[in-house]
Amino acid sequence: MPKSIIRRWLPTPDQVRANKGLRLFGSLLHDPNLFHLNRHSVSAAVAVGVFTSFLPLPGQMVIAALLALWFRCNLPLSMILVWISNPVTMPAIFYSTYKLGAWILGTPPLDFKLELSWEWLTGEVGKIWLPLFFGSLLAGIFFAAASYFAMQGLWRWHVVKRWKMRIAQRRSAIS
Repeated sequence: MPKSIIRRWLPTPDQVRANKGLRLFGSLLHDPNLFHLNRHSVSAAVAVGVFTSFLPLPGQMVIAALLALWFRCNLPLSMILVWISNPVTMPAIFYSTYKLGAWILGTPPLDFKLELSWEWLTGEVGKIWLPLFFGSLLAGIFFAAASYFAMQGLWRWHVVKRWKMRIAQRRSAIS
């Protein structure tokens, strides 16, 4: 992939280290692998970000940061990709993962109306948490694996395309 395009959108290592929310990681942020842009680092970061975006948990960015540290992949990219699940996409993602979890577990899906209140949260989440979490976990694993292999393929395709282009340019320069 064009590193210059990715690099343009990602914060620098110094900007990440200066982030107050990430200071708790201390010297772990000094690992240079967390900021490399190579096929493995970017592919793993995409997988981490996509997986974490499917988790119905608060603090998805912290979870993505911990997973990026564990897998030693690109930290900023994995944290940015968590925003796949944003306030606009979250209802569709979590409703579909709830339906998937209910279908796989063989439990009839409950009809519920989403309300943003503490009473609804304490009353209804107890009824739907297992299918929601199970479906989210399965969907997260599936889409993380798919995105990992898609990024590996895209990166390889781009490298081969550039390689062939350089060979063609050399041949035309010789002729």
